[in-house]
Amino acid sequence: MLYSHVTPTEKRRLFRERLASGELLRFPGAFNPLSARLIEQKGFDGVYISGAVLSADLGVPDIGLTTLTEVAGRAKQIARMTDIPAIVDADTGFGEPMNVARTIQELEDAGLAGTHIEDQINPKRCGHLDGKSVVDETTAIRRIRAAADARRDPNFLIMARTDIRAIEGLESAIDRAKALVDAGADAVFPEAMRTLAEFEAMAEALDVPILANMTEFGKSDLFSVEQLRDAGVNMVIWPVSLLRIAMGAAGRALDTLNEEGHLTSKLGEMQHRADLYDLIDYESYTQFDSGVAGFTVDRGRP
Repeated sequence: MLYSHVTPTEKRRLFRERLASGELLRFPGAFNPLSARLIEQKGFDGVYISGAVLSADLGVPDIGLTTLTEVAGRAKQIARMTDIPAIVDADTGFGEPMNVARTIQELEDAGLAGTHIEDQINPKRCGHLDGKSVVDETTAIRRIRAAADARRDPNFLIMARTDIRAIEGLESAIDRAKALVDAGADAVFPEAMRTLAEFEAMAEALDVPILANMTEFGKSDLFSVEQLRDAGVNMVIWPVSLLRIAMGAAGRALDTLNEEGHLTSKLGEMQHRADLYDLIDYESYTQFDSGVAGFTVDRGRP
């Protein structure tokens, strides 16, 4: 009831243990706290909180318009709803190295299990769009070093995302990733890899976990979990998938409402009221409220 009964510290510890096992962990993207609950209910390993989704939720493009306060606040709302770990996209860290340091501590306080900081020039853009630019290696290293130095919980995962593959090629991406690991990154998110062979090369070159981004309509093919596991990938995210599916369904429902004047034909596609109440644990709230409201006070005792 209410929120997770597992503390953020314990979530981080368990997440690190599973990540160290070498298994591939699956992190669908949640677009709100309720969808995070559904991700957990369906048996996934963790929840991903996408910067692109948070931007879209505000009705703005993913070009660095969101603030630390907005991201940390929304991420907290999502992360506290499940017993599984949540990792969040922190873009370029919301400023210079000191800002990056504050970002890490704010996200720790918000209950996240980890985050990634990227090496794009700010204002950034979606990693699967053309025309990206990245900072020089020294600046990228300073961001990750500031993040690692600011961390208070050693199990909070600091991931380095590099977008250099789309600009300078795979070898540059590997070199950049190595430098960021040396700076303190616990894992690497190589954005916009094009083939399984590129993921394999990255995994072979590094001694830290690798994350694959399986976003639709982007630069990467949509590889299966089995293919990514065989390529040496340790985490996979589907950052915007649930939002895209939900918005697609919402659009079709509105079209039906315009055309038919009611949604009777869509009832089979809707989440049933009973399933919603089960997901939000409605019964537990009712029992708790009854227990609190139903007590009596013995006025005859001191």
